[in-house]
Amino acid sequence: MAESREFLYPVKWLSKASAGDRVTSELRMRIISGMIESGTILSENKLAADFGVSRSPVREALKILSSENIIRLERMGAVVIGLTEKKYAEIYDVRILIETFVFERLVRMDTNELVMELSKILEMMKISIKYRDADEFSYQDVLFHETIIRSINHSYILMIWDNLKPVMESLILLSMRCRFKEKYEDFTRIINNHQLYIDAIKTKDRDLMIKSLHENFDDVQEKVDDLWMSQQMLSKGVEQEND
Repeated sequence: MAESREFLYPVKWLSKASAGDRVTSELRMRIISGMIESGTILSENKLAADFGVSRSPVREALKILSSENIIRLERMGAVVIGLTEKKYAEIYDVRILIETFVFERLVRMDTNELVMELSKILEMMKISIKYRDADEFSYQDVLFHETIIRSINHSYILMIWDNLKPVMESLILLSMRCRFKEKYEDFTRIINNHQLYIDAIKTKDRDLMIKSLHENFDDVQEKVDDLWMSQQMLSKGVEQEND
């Protein structure tokens, strides 16, 4: 990669990644951030030269980004589609559905170990804020929610999460970098909201979870209650089938 180009994706997150993974992560970040604009034509040869790799990792990266629907494959390259407002909203729809589904399962589980693990992650988030490390905070934030999701050991929910995670991770990273620079005081609310998650899981209090979802997804607040209700209806149906 040319020295004049800025790397957006944290190098420390890619210590064990393949060349293809590194190219994928960086291209995804540049597209989602708008650094590479919608309609831009991506050439395999040009990308390989820029990243200092062969065409094989570039081809691998383009296939993955195509599966995420942020580029469209063309002969010997691709055209950037980008992340539209509609896609952005749909990503958060799915995330809310996943987290409400998971909470309904946690209500019927022993969550003591999960609460302790989440509390440890929350402490790491606080340390990241203290040292104004947006990248580390973003990593811990994603880990916090992923730990909740993985705790129910639901293979298909994990499959959905794993497919959603790369784009979500990029969105969170870009958002947190911006907040650290422009709205640092907002992290008090963010920490308090994550404590609400922990308290809701510990007490199995649905009202607290709904409150935390509203706080966490304030840009799509009007959908939280509807999505929550749809998950409760689904859970009741499953319980009735199992009776």
